[in-house]
Amino acid sequence: MRRPYPPTAMLELSEISDFGIRLAPAPQVWEWLQAEILADTGSIHNADHAHLIDADICVLWASAAFTKKGRTVVGQAEQVAFRAGVWQKARMEQQIQDGFGDVPAYIITLAADYCAQCSDADFCALVEHELYHIAQAKDQYGAPKFTQEGLPKLEMRGHDIEEFVGVVRRYGASPQVQELVDAANNPAEVGEMNISRACGTCLLKSA
Repeated sequence: MRRPYPPTAMLELSEISDFGIRLAPAPQVWEWLQAEILADTGSIHNADHAHLIDADICVLWASAAFTKKGRTVVGQAEQVAFRAGVWQKARMEQQIQDGFGDVPAYIITLAADYCAQCSDADFCALVEHELYHIAQAKDQYGAPKFTQEGLPKLEMRGHDIEEFVGVVRRYGASPQVQELVDAANNPAEVGEMNISRACGTCLLKSA
């Protein structure tokens, strides 16, 4: 199945600097993710995301990327939460309902201008990066948690590895970093990716 591309109208908006960033639902992206990555019959199936098969996730196109902390953000995953007054909360809920028909538990936002021109491998790496941020919660013993309905209990999580290159160069790799090194030394399962992109979820958590 061909990867989804943002609509032309979104790309035209990204070229109008005075118009601001606009958002639009991207249900075709979530359908593609379910068919190609989550389903065990998918062409690039990843069992790491099995807990997301029935997850309440919606995807948005943003007309343009934005810059934060000197990096261009092209994707972001977030848990939907309204920390506002009654009317502000009602307004935000209504805006989401008008777009999706419901208020999802999680939203993944992708920059249309980036996704329109990046390679297939870069697009897959981007969407999987955001999927990895939505993890299955674990109890104090490391066992996966489930809801009362028997579905995986989800939560936001950071990276598996967070370390400075200089620390590894001077003191060696910790077991977690070594795991990343070992994975990097093996042939890529899908393809090469360009690292000239940033994740809004990560930048929000970084100091």
